[in-house]
Amino acid sequence: MGDGTVIGFPGRSGRGGISRVAVIGAGLSGLACAERLAGRGLDVTVFDKGRAPGGRMATRRTDAEDATLRFDHGAQYFTARDPRFRSRVEDWVARGAAAPWAGRIVRIGAGGIEESPGERFVGTPGMTAPARLLAESVAPRSGVRVAEVVPGSDGWRLRDEAGRDLGSYDRVAVAVPSPQAVPLLAEAPDLASAAAEAVMAGCWSVLARFPQPLGLDYDGAFVTDSPLSWIACDSSKPGRDAGRGETWVLHGSPAWSQRHIEDDPAGVIDRLTAAFRDLAGVGPVEAGYLAAHRWRFSIPIQGLDQDCLYDPERGLGACGDWCLGGRVEGAFLSGLALADRILADRVLAEGSPV
Repeated sequence: MGDGTVIGFPGRSGRGGISRVAVIGAGLSGLACAERLAGRGLDVTVFDKGRAPGGRMATRRTDAEDATLRFDHGAQYFTARDPRFRSRVEDWVARGAAAPWAGRIVRIGAGGIEESPGERFVGTPGMTAPARLLAESVAPRSGVRVAEVVPGSDGWRLRDEAGRDLGSYDRVAVAVPSPQAVPLLAEAPDLASAAAEAVMAGCWSVLARFPQPLGLDYDGAFVTDSPLSWIACDSSKPGRDAGRGETWVLHGSPAWSQRHIEDDPAGVIDRLTAAFRDLAGVGPVEAGYLAAHRWRFSIPIQGLDQDCLYDPERGLGACGDWCLGGRVEGAFLSGLALADRILADRVLAEGSPV
């Protein structure tokens, strides 16, 4: 391996330079990675199977008679503890893409209601806003599902589901949920094996709009001993408008969601709204809008406790919240970590400044 040319390892063939990088996934981790690499002069192409960037930092928008409703049906908020992420959040706030959420958050369990204090931020006017801001500098190719990452004579070659060629790249960063990352890392079995150790549970999310305020004295709650794990009054977040009523997001617990992951959405709505009524004492108030969204891979229930995965011999790596902490902040930092590994690799390969 010391001669710089290893058959079957595209990352080391043609060791004279690293210029083209593919990032698979335009969630926050992939976007953070791509933005950092592009900012250091690399030619970065971002592929994403969704219609818009953001991944689980998602907002659904629907029009009602008296308002445009927005539901954050994925990630609900984010914290900012690490100075690197804190700096970026402050920039988002200054640019109107995020704001502090001053809502009252509690924990509801067998012992009653307890306060859950802490500083929390949300995207404005929806959780997708920070991701959209990041995406401006890297212009992801939306609606493209990468199915294969295979060795080629001039680097890694990517193919979509139909077998169409998506180009050749010197390095590849995989930024998707761990179960989806495993097959994309097949050419680096050690990385694929590590990614397989990260276990992610699904999550059913129910979106509800009530025509009148429900009168609850909290804005969000972590829930135990219930089919629910989280409930939030989305319209209490800054930049939201629910008209005359309130919008709520209900998340099924990881265990409940996983047991019912293949259920019909209508049945999920019935069960989780019933659990919400029982929990909150809402009674017979009818919701004017109800919808459900299934996140097949949502919450890392067993992470890797490392910032990213990277094999410099192959020039292949992976990042995501399943690597580092399972939070929005962890996703962002994992993306930065993988970008820094690729940039350090570039220095070794060609002596370019980071």
